[in-house]
Amino acid sequence: MQKNVIEDVFGTKVFNDEVMQEYLPKKTYAALKSTMENGEELTRDVANVVAHAMKEWALKNGATHYTHWFQPMTGVTAEKHDSFLSAESDARAVLEFSGKELVKGEPDASSFPSGGLRATFEARGYTAWDCTSPAFLREDAIGTVLCIPTAFCSYTGEALDKKTPLLRSMEAISKQAVRVLRLFGDEETQNVSCSVGPEQEYFLIDRDQYLKRDDLIFTGRTLFGSMPPKGQELDDHYFGSIRERQASFMKELNIELWKLGILSKTQHNEVAPAQHEMAPIYSTANIATDHNQLVMETMKKVARRHNLECLLHEKPFAGVNGSGKHDNWSLVTDTGKNLLSPGSAPYDNKQFLLFLTAVIAAVDDHAALLRMSASNPGNDHRLGANEAPPAIISIFLGEQLEDIVEQILATGTATHSNKGEKMDIGVQTIPPIRKDATDRNRTSPFAFTGNKFEFRMVASSMSIAGANTVLNATVADVLEKMADQLEKADDFDKAVDELICSTLKEHQKVIFNGNGYSDEWIAEAEKRGLPNVRTMVDATASLTNEKTIAMFERQHVFSRTELESRAEINYEAYAKAINIEAKTMIKMASKQYIPSVISYVTSLAESINSISSACADADLSVQKTLLTKCSSLLAEAQKALDALKEADAKAAGMVEGKEQAEFFRDTVFKAMADLRAPIDTLEDLVDKDYWPVPAYGDMLFEV
Repeated sequence: MQKNVIEDVFGTKVFNDEVMQEYLPKKTYAALKSTMENGEELTRDVANVVAHAMKEWALKNGATHYTHWFQPMTGVTAEKHDSFLSAESDARAVLEFSGKELVKGEPDASSFPSGGLRATFEARGYTAWDCTSPAFLREDAIGTVLCIPTAFCSYTGEALDKKTPLLRSMEAISKQAVRVLRLFGDEETQNVSCSVGPEQEYFLIDRDQYLKRDDLIFTGRTLFGSMPPKGQELDDHYFGSIRERQASFMKELNIELWKLGILSKTQHNEVAPAQHEMAPIYSTANIATDHNQLVMETMKKVARRHNLECLLHEKPFAGVNGSGKHDNWSLVTDTGKNLLSPGSAPYDNKQFLLFLTAVIAAVDDHAALLRMSASNPGNDHRLGANEAPPAIISIFLGEQLEDIVEQILATGTATHSNKGEKMDIGVQTIPPIRKDATDRNRTSPFAFTGNKFEFRMVASSMSIAGANTVLNATVADVLEKMADQLEKADDFDKAVDELICSTLKEHQKVIFNGNGYSDEWIAEAEKRGLPNVRTMVDATASLTNEKTIAMFERQHVFSRTELESRAEINYEAYAKAINIEAKTMIKMASKQYIPSVISYVTSLAESINSISSACADADLSVQKTLLTKCSSLLAEAQKALDALKEADAKAAGMVEGKEQAEFFRDTVFKAMADLRAPIDTLEDLVDKDYWPVPAYGDMLFEV
């Protein structure tokens, strides 16, 4: 290994600023940067020069094909590869790549989820180059491919992807934030970026074990499984020493990510056995979203090289912690100022307090929508019902800011703020350290953590685009109203104080610094009028209420049609996910569990008969009790299996949409739980040699 692997490999597979300066004429480079930073139109001549340079760089690095890499509403990425061979090639290879091919592609729009925006016979859709996210090279068994990040839209102009609304929301919040900054006398800032750092949790299990479980293969989670004697109760896995096999995976993962310019920073064991986390350094929301998609893809790819399987499902194992993706969000100016940094005197930092108040108002006004942005079928197992953070959106501010808020609510302004003190831990050889002015709250779904907000609800397998689109748009909408009001003020300083105070009074109900896991909080939240949105189906309704539509249309992020299509996509995605799980349970119960239990009870009965024949006086109470118990549970499992088949068949015959999704949630999901219960109990009774699949203990601890 070379002396400094990070410096040697970082960004080597990225068409980054350094490469652009090397390969592009100065005039073209300047024009492209102006497009990237100021939104100026990209001319055909510039596009042609950039395309030629990109091709030459890619060919030098072994590429044979290029692809428009985009993020449709499936939640994963999509791509179609084209070689650099020219249509004029005959006897010899002619390699070309034009500006037109760089800027626009044409995938089939009807084959991706569109929520009715595209009919089956209406196939045309377009991918459009997103020059703000750098192109990169991906190397695998297929060879080296130049990947060009793109937006994806329909023939009629609607967004069919996750990137386009995110880019729109970034423009919206930049526009409104700059308006507010101008009122504070900031004439330098030209744009404001949302800075995002998504922490990624995941499980690693042995791939051979994984391949023996149809539920993991088809659904990403275990649909059956009894907890082993040991889980996470000893807290010995969290931040524990990383074992050799996982460490080898992490080492290769880091190198692969660094090559792609992804700022992989932190790695550690998470709370649950076999669970881990990776966290990057912050990037703009757009690049962070692209990078996180690459992180998930690379984790899967690298894991298989080590005969491991990376599980990104939010709850792959019942009984231990699930996986999330903490979305750390802040606002940063192009001059380098973090607008959510309190500074040394936050009580007197009116600009910070106004932006903080805007976030509080946005989260309170659109709590259900924010919950929706973190919703998928897997996250329903993790949020509210079975595991924290709760499904109730609240904001943790910490002791310092809570004190400032209380001062403002009491008197209209704040005059002081708590500061972090020096802490002496009582060991002479360890110098006193200065603690933060506030503690952290791991139970809060939306927590202020020093100079950013940490949205802890986001699901581990999801794109972060949706959450950040909602955050950007809702905060932009509040900032717009604030700017409209302040621009008319005769006394700006007085108007700012009054606006901060009145906004906090209206939205203070969303602030909660206590234990979000407690039953008391659920009752308190209901008293405050905070929504408790437990499932993805419930959350999806927020997409199409008039308040949401008006907000998104004001900010030019989504149209009514685009929102209605996304609601339909959500309902269909939920129904299809539960349907796949139900069918997988039916198959496993019918073909694996019930036959295996029958074999076991048959052998048990034969053993009882053999012993009874050999010794009529033998005490067979243990064997008979076990036989009776297993036979009873077997009958219960068969009854539940028949009920699940009936429920799933009824659901499958319904028209796709909200009613079908609700039926899957209320009826099919319950039938699935009823089938799981007796089979999980049988797992603890049946001889392990008869059990048809690896148990939890095999997967969580034998890695």
